[in-house]
Amino acid sequence: MELKTSTDTVTDIAEIPGIRTVWEETLGDPRICVALLDGPIDHFHPAFIGSKLALASTVIPNLRKGKALRHGTQVTSVIFGQHNAQIKGIAPGCRGLVIPIVSDGSNGLLASYSQVGLAQAISMAIQAGANIINISLGQRSPEGVGHPLLLTAIEDCLAKDVVIVAATGNEGRNTLSIPAALPSVLAVGAMNSQGLPLEFSNWHERYQTQGVLAPGENILTADLGNAITLSNGTSYAAAIVSGVIALLASLQIKHGLPVNFRAIREAILNSALGCEGEPVKADCRLLAGRLNINGAKLLLLKGMNTMNMKEVREPKQATNNMPYSSEPSLWLPASKPQPNNLSGNLSPFPIEIDDYSPGSPTSQNSMMANSATTCNCGRNGSVQLVFALGKLGIEFETEARFDSIRNHMEKPDPKNEVDPNPYDPEQLLNHFTKNPWDAASVIWTLNLDAVPIYAIKPEGAFAQEAYQELRNFLNDQINNSVERVSVPGYIVGNIKLKNGQMIPVINPDLRGMYSWNTQELIEKVCAHAAANQEKSDRPSECKKRVENFIVRVYEELRNLGITPQDRAINYAASNALLVAEIFKEALQEGLEFGSFIVERSPVCRPESDCWDIKLTFFNPKKIFEEASKVYLLTVDVSDVVPVMVGRKRSWFVYVRP
Repeated sequence: MELKTSTDTVTDIAEIPGIRTVWEETLGDPRICVALLDGPIDHFHPAFIGSKLALASTVIPNLRKGKALRHGTQVTSVIFGQHNAQIKGIAPGCRGLVIPIVSDGSNGLLASYSQVGLAQAISMAIQAGANIINISLGQRSPEGVGHPLLLTAIEDCLAKDVVIVAATGNEGRNTLSIPAALPSVLAVGAMNSQGLPLEFSNWHERYQTQGVLAPGENILTADLGNAITLSNGTSYAAAIVSGVIALLASLQIKHGLPVNFRAIREAILNSALGCEGEPVKADCRLLAGRLNINGAKLLLLKGMNTMNMKEVREPKQATNNMPYSSEPSLWLPASKPQPNNLSGNLSPFPIEIDDYSPGSPTSQNSMMANSATTCNCGRNGSVQLVFALGKLGIEFETEARFDSIRNHMEKPDPKNEVDPNPYDPEQLLNHFTKNPWDAASVIWTLNLDAVPIYAIKPEGAFAQEAYQELRNFLNDQINNSVERVSVPGYIVGNIKLKNGQMIPVINPDLRGMYSWNTQELIEKVCAHAAANQEKSDRPSECKKRVENFIVRVYEELRNLGITPQDRAINYAASNALLVAEIFKEALQEGLEFGSFIVERSPVCRPESDCWDIKLTFFNPKKIFEEASKVYLLTVDVSDVVPVMVGRKRSWFVYVRP
């Protein structure tokens, strides 16, 4: 292998304080899975020979030798570099799942990636059975507020004991970054071999309670062309912390302890080395402190309640020259950072992000809820199902494709010299009527809040019929007779839009492709009420109440349609007859929508995946006098198109909404 930088001194990962003592016990348990949300990787690099790495089956490999491939390969090697090669990864024995979420942009940097797209990737990682999700990307945010769908995905991680590790970014500023600044995320900044915060590493007061510093200077990483290089940035610091978390979870398994990723996160934060007696200002550039592997290990294995925190935090042989290391030979001298390798150059969503995945066991026999025998992590055969709701849109992959379509379109008015406009859906649909094959030449998108979240690409024997259905949906949408469509199917890859954004591709299933309009549903409910001699509401008042009711339901049910819970609720919401019946009953009884929950059904037929949806309604005029009413629906989501199981049930409960 060729070492591309010869003038800089290498930071040896093997000499990180405490790492060798952990390696003496474990190099990582294959039941622990780390998902990497980054760029694609060079699977053929010698550093990965013998590794347990797999590419998510939802991703089409792209080995274009650009910045995305390089960054993904470098970050992945920090965790999974095999110890029989020059690059020794932190946790080479664990499983890895690569979910590329960025591609090369036209400006030589990484293409943008939306927070909604990040939420999709996190949800996919959870469903694939990952225990840790490392994301070496990020987005500056002065307020540190994330998109609601991203917050929901992170809350799902927390509920499933999945830890998210995210880099703070490399602008050298007092600023927040998404997702590092979001609750429950473990933020990671970069330090040099002396334990000093690197100048390019971002900091903020918020990170003092949820962030640590880790080595991020002159890290030996894999590079393209079977080479190795020295890399700098919070991207690599975050990967180091993700690898350490994987090792600590492996230690819990080895010692017969239940794996608890939330406890590991707390141990890393509580054991972090502060600045007492150190030549560093007592400001928030240190975040919560420096990564302390020995201290975190002691807290986990001996218990937080029994440990003396002074014993945990105090370096054994701290010296004036090397305040972070416990031995003078532990760290090699640091050199100046290399700006070309900083993750801060990735825009506009580029810093490292790391995320954890499900599973918090209660015994050694059930130590991992998503073990190697029960989860899909590291398997190429797993398929991601989706049942998403939204509005249709049309995008173009490149400027050349846009120009080609435009050149083949007829002018809207032959008398005028106005060029056709492919962005005009009416003109485009007219073109598709005469040239139906061109419907496959554009990117059909499913949009949520005007943001493309999926591309729809029919394949197989009935692709022509699926494109015809999409054209019908779009035509109805233009005429305002359709507001929402449902698209079930399989995620079969990614596609890059003309603006550089990467979105997943759905191969749709015609059986579950529906469209509907809120006003039509309102008319149906009110007509049903009138037929039943419902005189308490005038027609206009009835429509007003039902419209407010239905709009609120659909707005609060917004999701990406990836998790079983989301697929169940989306299917129920798209079942117009069932929804109309529930709305009618609620209207007749003067009830308002209160809340909903989705939980796994206690009873289900074999080979199925059943979920109970409970919708709670209440009487706003008699909140304390009248019980709330609960409707229960059971949905089986084991197939690509979910199905209702049993009948609708309802009962009253004496709880406040």
